[in-house]
Amino acid sequence: MSTLLERAGGSLPGQIRNLAIVAHVDHGKTTLVDAMLRQTGVFGAREQVVDRIMDSNDQERERGITIFAKQASIQWGDYKLNLVDTPGHADFSGEVERGLHVVDGVLLLVDAAEGPLPQTRYVLSKALSKGLPAVVVINKVDRQDARAEEVLDEVYQLFFDLDASDHHIDFPVISAIAREGRSMAGIGMPGLGDDLTALFEAIVKTIPAPSGDPSAPVQALVNNLDASDYLGRLAVGRVIEGTLRKGEMVALLGADGPPVKRKLASLMGTLGLKRVEVDSLVAGDLFVVSGFPEVEIGDTFAAFDEPVALPRLTVDEPVLTMTFGVNTAPTAGRDGKFLTSRHLRERLAREVLGNVSIRVSDTESLDVLEVAGRGELQLAVMIETMRREGYELQVSRPEVITKIIDGHRHEPYEKIVVDVPEEYVGMVTQSLAPRRGQLTEMRNGDTGRAVLTFESPSRGLLGLRNELLTQTRGTALIHQRHAGWVPWVGDLPGRAGGSMVADRAGSSTGYALDNLQSRGTFFVDPGDEVYEGMVVGECARGEEMLVNITKEKKVNNIRTHSHDDAIKLMPIREMTLETAIEFIADDELVEVTPKSIRVRKRVLKEEDRRRQKR
Repeated sequence: MSTLLERAGGSLPGQIRNLAIVAHVDHGKTTLVDAMLRQTGVFGAREQVVDRIMDSNDQERERGITIFAKQASIQWGDYKLNLVDTPGHADFSGEVERGLHVVDGVLLLVDAAEGPLPQTRYVLSKALSKGLPAVVVINKVDRQDARAEEVLDEVYQLFFDLDASDHHIDFPVISAIAREGRSMAGIGMPGLGDDLTALFEAIVKTIPAPSGDPSAPVQALVNNLDASDYLGRLAVGRVIEGTLRKGEMVALLGADGPPVKRKLASLMGTLGLKRVEVDSLVAGDLFVVSGFPEVEIGDTFAAFDEPVALPRLTVDEPVLTMTFGVNTAPTAGRDGKFLTSRHLRERLAREVLGNVSIRVSDTESLDVLEVAGRGELQLAVMIETMRREGYELQVSRPEVITKIIDGHRHEPYEKIVVDVPEEYVGMVTQSLAPRRGQLTEMRNGDTGRAVLTFESPSRGLLGLRNELLTQTRGTALIHQRHAGWVPWVGDLPGRAGGSMVADRAGSSTGYALDNLQSRGTFFVDPGDEVYEGMVVGECARGEEMLVNITKEKKVNNIRTHSHDDAIKLMPIREMTLETAIEFIADDELVEVTPKSIRVRKRVLKEEDRRRQKR
């Protein structure tokens, strides 16, 4: 470990390898990073380490996915390997693009049974567009349904489809069981080694050393931001040219305005998962700098005398937009600490600084902001984070962003892969047909399962995930990615059921729910507080229905039915943040507080809603 500490800031460019680990969600990226950290001595022999150590965010652990790109540094022999663990979900592809700006190659992980999936194609296309070489790792070769040789053929076909150059197609292939930390060069299980030596050798041989000149004028690109309770805002990135030295004067070049010239008072390198103070970092190494509160993603640290900026980071445009507004429900202010439009604007401004794939713009109302992002999950994660921080807000249904191409209106479309038991294939096809989903491929998956590939307008996929999970009893696996733009396809069918809307404030009663449960499905339990205009359930019919959910049984000594003794209610539909966002119609909002998630009408009073329709 002492050797690694010395090299945290003293490696030569030829001894450095910068690589990103990219794959589709749940193909084993973070598990492989865990094994690499263990086998290179980052953790002590007696140190207790949780699985998926890189997924440190609460939501990452709860959801079982990587959301934010993270960095780690390991030493293997004389080489320092800087690893960037990237998300595998399409909604967080902005993190992937940002990570690829600071690496010289990628580890492409592919599941030995599932093969390349939509996000595999996306991350590989981004890597190839930057000319990055790849080491292909066929992971989970111990699965009973593994088909490693077929999957490798599919990987080759994917490279061909993406018009990869010959030298990119000539990639090394490693078979691995990331969970056990085992690997071998080639395909299959026989001969699998007891460690990751074969993988490390392939990395050092295939991933090129940084090409920067340590003696040139310094240029360092900021690709990420972080924060410290003691140091304030931290700039994270890579030294492209020259040597970054602690105590020297540097110039920070932003998108506009004059350079900010200041002494580099603090400089840190990466040691395992930790950051350590160093005196200098050479071209090719990753840095963490404090003392520049003005810094933003895409900025350049440059030489003090003659500063020259690097090209700024660019990422794909957002495809979905929704509004974030101040909570105006009667329950507003009870749970949260941050309630005003000023709080909301400041929080979203901080989000934009650290998230390059989010856009925020004003609307006609000062209390409402428009937020654009890559997908429903990305926006839901951001809302959940704000909710846990103590914010109260109300959000609208997501809408797709359109653009004019050759004088015609176009909308985004997506490629969606659905992995389901074979008995649900017809049901999935019927669900996607009215959404303009076209079946492009169908193949066998695991035993008794089928993998269906569709292309559909993004607009048609809003709410689809919840519908398919309900129809397939939670057995469907759904993956989707942005695939381009198509001419506007016209009107699409909306939600099948209407809303059951409370007509007065009060507490819901079992008696009222019992009398109304034949009309639809409820979102509230007996005793829950409701208010006028709150959506308390989904009606079986496609029309809005006003209900008195607070009605109580009149007390008398006459028993008319035997079932008066015990009311039997069907289980309610639990509304999570994601399901609520998918469920709401255009005239509805989701009220989000630290303790509650409610669905409500934009206009709460029935009289006002009628007046609006006129």
